[in-house]
Amino acid sequence: MIEQRAFLRIVDATPLVSVDLLMSHGAGEVILGRRVNRPCRGYWFAPGGVITKNESIRDAVERVAQAELGLSVNFDRARFRGVFEHLYDENFLGVPEISTHYIVLAYEYPLPEHTPLVLDAQHAEAKWWRIEALLQDPGVHDNTKAYFR
Repeated sequence: MIEQRAFLRIVDATPLVSVDLLMSHGAGEVILGRRVNRPCRGYWFAPGGVITKNESIRDAVERVAQAELGLSVNFDRARFRGVFEHLYDENFLGVPEISTHYIVLAYEYPLPEHTPLVLDAQHAEAKWWRIEALLQDPGVHDNTKAYFR
């Protein structure tokens, strides 16, 4: 695990490559979590995380699903939705004048309805959203809305 100040130097110097998970079920809803951490604290956002050095995309998707939602998933069932760019004026530590730049690989993953979730400490709560509702809600971050436009 990288020490926070070392990671902050990386955030300041380069874009981060990450995966975001668009977990959906047959009723046409997706799961979003209300973020506790920066960037995007307080917003509803798709689960996701940075791909670590020497970690495959497959392993990152499976790790993030397990870590953030308590779900064991098989990457072979995921569907690639595209590459997105997220730019934030803040960073995970709130240090002034250091922005965050993500290149995000978005993957959709089907779940059975009523799948139980176990949230990690990054989320205050989770909620199933209909696409039309999340697109209209000001509490859902625009970068998450972009996945569904």
